[in-house]
Amino acid sequence: MPDFSVTINQAVEHLKKEATQHFIVMMQHGSMQLEYFAPEKIDSQSPHKQDEIYIIASGTSQFYRSGETIDCKTGDVIFVPAAMEHRFVNFSKDFATWVIFYGPEGGEKSGL
Repeated sequence: MPDFSVTINQAVEHLKKEATQHFIVMMQHGSMQLEYFAPEKIDSQSPHKQDEIYIIASGTSQFYRSGETIDCKTGDVIFVPAAMEHRFVNFSKDFATWVIFYGPEGGEKSGL
């Protein structure tokens, strides 16, 4: 597998081999890390040290982020700044998402 390209089928196959976690790291470069995440029943993740972007790969879910809940589906993109509480809830059995972590610990600062 080239280190600059990954398919969803490759991610699914790699995750099937993972016995204890519901995610697999598929690519890494500098501060960027790409994971494929497919929670089962409960998303028990806690806040992360880096900013992150979710790209919903399959299924549907609700997404809780710092007191707000939204619906999401395949193709949607969600941003979460570092250290913010968040999780997927009420997700379909086929739910999976790409997760991109990037930047310094503590997140990047907005210029807005």
